[in-house]
Amino acid sequence: MIKELIVVEGKSDTAAVKRAVEADTIETGGSAVDRRVIAKVALAMERRGVIILTDPDHAGERIRKIVSSKVPGCKHAFIPEKDATRKGDIGVENASPEAIRHALANVHTSFEGAPALIGLDELMAAGMLVHPRAAERRMALGNALGIGYCNGKQLFKRLAMFGITPEEFQAALTQIDQGGNIT
Repeated sequence: MIKELIVVEGKSDTAAVKRAVEADTIETGGSAVDRRVIAKVALAMERRGVIILTDPDHAGERIRKIVSSKVPGCKHAFIPEKDATRKGDIGVENASPEAIRHALANVHTSFEGAPALIGLDELMAAGMLVHPRAAERRMALGNALGIGYCNGKQLFKRLAMFGITPEEFQAALTQIDQGGNIT
């Protein structure tokens, strides 16, 4: 049984999580996260801890930002878009039990206000910004590090927020570049 409560978007996500692991969930009911949901998440954080596992899309990122800004200290689990897509539909409910278990085994704790260990110059040199394939490279990097996809500005913040070290960053870049699919 996973100790923390897992924040998901809806009933289908809860069902998918329960197929993968023994855990309790809190459903946001969509991207309009109201104060009652935040109150539940805050109580869960106080008593058991919280892992946010939302869809790898714009709405999921919006929910993640709302919840983590209102309830500091949440852990974050990410499922790569390719592992959460079925017939063009993106969502946790489409992920295999293995993908969900992998995401939950590789959670990241947010360190709000943490200093950036990787600078914008390093991101630029790595082709994560102002590069013809920057979006593809950021997607591959987010998947390799288990921090999800984000735009350049969000990537800079997320690397700091999750305390990604230069060594972890470099290892992920090596993995991407040796994979041969992103240049």
